[in-house]
Amino acid sequence: MASFETRLGVDIGGTFTDVVLERRGERFSTKVLTTYGAPEDAIIDGMQQVCAKAGIDAGEIGQIIHGTTLATNALIERRGAKTALITTEGFRDVIEMRTESRFEQYDLNLKLPEPLLPRQYRFTLGERVNAKGEIMIPLDRAEIEALVDRIAEAQFESIAVGFIHSYLNPAHEQMVRDVLAERLPDVAVSLSSEVSPQMREYERFNTVVANAYIKPLMASYLRRLEDRLKNEGVDCRIFLMHSGGGIISIASAAEFPVRLVESGPAGGAVFAAHVAAQYGLDKVLSFDMGGTTAKICLIKNQTPKTARVFEVARTYRFKKGSGMPISIPVIDMVEIGAGGGSLAHVDAMRQIRVGPESAGSEPGPACYGRGGERPGVTDADLVLGKLDPDNFAGGSIKLHRDASESALAAHIGTALSMDPIEAAHGVAEVVDENMANAARVHAVENGEDLSEYTMIAFGGAAPLHAGRLCEKLGIDRLIVPPGAGVGSAIGFLRAPFSFEANRSVYMRLADFDPERIRDLLTELKEESTGFVRTCDASADILAEFKVYMRYVGQGWEIPVVLTEAQAMEPDAATFLARFEEDYTKLFGRPVTGLDVEITVWSVNATTPPEKVDRVDASTGGRAAKLNGSRKVFDVAAGGFVDAQVYQREDLEAGDRAAGPAAVVEAETTIIVPSSRNAVRQPDGCIDLTLKQ
Repeated sequence: MASFETRLGVDIGGTFTDVVLERRGERFSTKVLTTYGAPEDAIIDGMQQVCAKAGIDAGEIGQIIHGTTLATNALIERRGAKTALITTEGFRDVIEMRTESRFEQYDLNLKLPEPLLPRQYRFTLGERVNAKGEIMIPLDRAEIEALVDRIAEAQFESIAVGFIHSYLNPAHEQMVRDVLAERLPDVAVSLSSEVSPQMREYERFNTVVANAYIKPLMASYLRRLEDRLKNEGVDCRIFLMHSGGGIISIASAAEFPVRLVESGPAGGAVFAAHVAAQYGLDKVLSFDMGGTTAKICLIKNQTPKTARVFEVARTYRFKKGSGMPISIPVIDMVEIGAGGGSLAHVDAMRQIRVGPESAGSEPGPACYGRGGERPGVTDADLVLGKLDPDNFAGGSIKLHRDASESALAAHIGTALSMDPIEAAHGVAEVVDENMANAARVHAVENGEDLSEYTMIAFGGAAPLHAGRLCEKLGIDRLIVPPGAGVGSAIGFLRAPFSFEANRSVYMRLADFDPERIRDLLTELKEESTGFVRTCDASADILAEFKVYMRYVGQGWEIPVVLTEAQAMEPDAATFLARFEEDYTKLFGRPVTGLDVEITVWSVNATTPPEKVDRVDASTGGRAAKLNGSRKVFDVAAGGFVDAQVYQREDLEAGDRAAGPAAVVEAETTIIVPSSRNAVRQPDGCIDLTLKQ
């Protein structure tokens, strides 16, 4: 019989699908290669493996929480549904015109990314709502019907509807949906006033188009997944991780699949925040490196930093502005194409480049022996001794060192006159420097000094590289939690049920309207709470209130958090004081003589966070039990060194291992550089600190 004491977390990545089963305080996990044609196959395979490890039947699973890169990959690879956009006359080309910003100011040959929909797939209607939400040009139903007939002839699978200022008055968008429901009931419809009811039409139109583009794909996948699980005897509710770090119902996920963009990395950030709370750490750098990408996130006061806009598929060296903006609540992180499967090559300047192209799981890096001929980061790690070819992914995948050496020689060594070891060292240093640079930029953009931070590393490839990354960033402490290889999937099981509702309503403090504000925030609270109730009908629900404010004339806002009392009893002086307090923290001082305006209002409904028990950290004492040694390339030594090998499951609380060393487990390996000591903490974390 299913019960909530048995829960399954599933993370579909670009290379591996991670599956974690938690039952009565015990955890069982596995990694299986992602099956691109039918992702649900890998889930079923992984579920059967962890159920066998736990000695239970799949029907005993009481809850499944799932995160996936399918939505992101569909947008990046442009393999969504045939989608049309219906918008206001005169605004057909907004998603192609973008904004006036140039992400590379001095590139005379700058090529802007193509919009998701070509021009012939974008249609207009004669209607207009002004910036106050007043109807200036009424929408003619006959005109809608004529357009729907044209769309029917073109056989579109999904329709995005985005009108100017519809976030203030959605009546016209709703009228279009009614006509589409009557005439094309099988076509998916997405309204911008529901998907992203916020100002800035470029971001809003892109978001509703992206939602419509992936909606049929995700709906089909989720239906197939439910059917396959039922065939396996699993009869429990399935929930999806969303980009903001919470969990929503499968019905909400099917309706708003764009909120699943970055769902996997969001789970990783939740996992890191949970570990930070266990150790009482207020400044943490979350480092998640999997098979396809690396994700870096700043966590302050055990809470991941969040944002309202995220860019998918950056095309120009991962520069801000070169991607597709998605306006949804999201955990703010930087993501680069630097995973175990990221492919290396030599460019026209005879420099080694790594990523963003990835070998994925099909065929995978050369060492997988599945037909891959180009070298990936995993090939470099294998040649440098960081990986045991007979114990990769718990021994389920045998690695072929000779194939790695051949690929590195052919694609790197020949061009640069290097032997395979030199080529592998070059690839590893380039990918580590790419990640270090991304972390530095992210920290500078947020005004943070990384030397004050502790790194928490997880993902199958992160523990291999985190020690070297800490050396590059000047970070003294690194924590690798248990289950690091499947960290995002564990994070799903730590996440609360939550949903954030946003609305753009422009208001200056000089025109402060307490009654209107109270009504608006009450409405947003009811909306967000309603979504959470679809996940859990009886749990306590907390409401987090946030307003986005700026000085009049500024281009962007800052988030200001309000207590429920401040939100329900709004007062202009209180709003101003809170804004000036946060503005001063960011920029040093407030600006005198300028009025302040509010552009976006937000309420996040969430179930209470899981209680975290603090860890009484150990400084280490006795030497850990050795399990052998092997040659590992150490950058500080400039060559191979004899590294002591330890089995993670053999380590007891307080055991100490001095670098250079390798701490081995089924799903990853922790490389301890010569500059560090490693201590096994009471909760199973491996704590790496600088040698004194």
